[in-house]
Amino acid sequence: MTTGLWMLGALALTLILTGLPAWVALLGVALVFATGGVVAGAFPLALLTAIPGRLLGLMENDLLQALPLYVLMGALLNHLPLARALFRTGSRGLDATGAGASLAGLGLGVLLAPMNGSVGASVATLARTVLPRLREAGLSTEHSAALVCVTSTLGVVVPPSLVLILLSDTMMRAHTEAVNATGAVVRIINTQDLFVGALAPAAALLALYIAIAWQTSRRASRQVMPASPSGCEHITAIVTGLLVLALLSAVTLGYLYAVEAAAAGGVALLLYGILSRALVRKVLDEVLRDTMTVSGALFALLVGATVFTSVLRDFGTDRWIAGALEQLPGGAPVTLAVALGCLALCALVLDAFEIIFVIIPVLMPPVLMKVGDATWVAVLALMILQVSFMAPPFGYAVLMVRNAARETIPLRGLARSLAPYLLAQIIVLAAILAWPALVWHRDTSGAPAG
Repeated sequence: MTTGLWMLGALALTLILTGLPAWVALLGVALVFATGGVVAGAFPLALLTAIPGRLLGLMENDLLQALPLYVLMGALLNHLPLARALFRTGSRGLDATGAGASLAGLGLGVLLAPMNGSVGASVATLARTVLPRLREAGLSTEHSAALVCVTSTLGVVVPPSLVLILLSDTMMRAHTEAVNATGAVVRIINTQDLFVGALAPAAALLALYIAIAWQTSRRASRQVMPASPSGCEHITAIVTGLLVLALLSAVTLGYLYAVEAAAAGGVALLLYGILSRALVRKVLDEVLRDTMTVSGALFALLVGATVFTSVLRDFGTDRWIAGALEQLPGGAPVTLAVALGCLALCALVLDAFEIIFVIIPVLMPPVLMKVGDATWVAVLALMILQVSFMAPPFGYAVLMVRNAARETIPLRGLARSLAPYLLAQIIVLAAILAWPALVWHRDTSGAPAG
């Protein structure tokens, strides 16, 4: 029954040593262990024949329709002159604070991160969009890289990001499994529950980030403002910012479904590109290529993770993990602490989507059998992931930023620049643990399921 743990170890080694895409590693490791399991008689071949049915059922999920639309919006914002207009206008408008470029970069990250997908994709986008502009504005390499690290992880906690959409679906299935096992009479959480639950922690974290960026940027150096934006850029930036914020807010508050908002945003941005004549053939090719690449990677990862977890469950490892957590002394607090510690360790090797697809389905059902508040547990998981992604020297975002930068970034200086942001994360995480009421719970009286 512990064979699944060896599968996880083999997956981690494969990802580290080979550099293969995660979906290839997932399918390869699953195929090798599945073959060994059938040959050794650990489970019959018939169990593997259920995998195609699971995949078909998974792809019928309406929520997945939002993924390529979100990615399309992010690609249009990046390739059309919108990100540049937003940054230049924000920098000029916040010039009086003495930290205009830093605050504008943070604001741009708030708009882009929810649509960029994984932390790796966010780093790749923001390193290209924000990092050079921060350097041009006079910020040091370490402070610029730290700010990119911070903004690249905002999609983990700021609703209604792709990470939260997919985590909510996975947590819903984990909660359903836990409720069926315990027989508890409770309402299963849904996407809207996680969006609302993450609002207060995300707002607190953003407020602390703004204060830190303002203080550190004012102390670091005198920032050089970019050239004054034109009147057209002002209008473009204001309309674009309001549109994206309105759509994201409408999804978060339940006025629009994610699919509807993403489709409306994609159409609006396409119309802007056509009317402004910025969407030329070359730009359109780049937008479509990025959209297909990121969307294809997400769906391939989803398929690979489904196959991997199916084989792991065939070995009975999920039942072994549930039994091991059940036998831990100390009750629900210890079980939750162990689960969050496992997520923190996984975040040093895996990206957010890989953890959501591979680790959460196995780890969370036994946790939710002991801890009834699934929304609170999900928000804690998000906070733990964000802390781990930014923790030097092995944090996923730290490694990605250092690889994406065109110049050498001293690790000690980067760690020093990241320290106040990490402290802010730990403060918010401790507050959520101490006061669970900070995670808001949606009033479901008369409300439709999201």
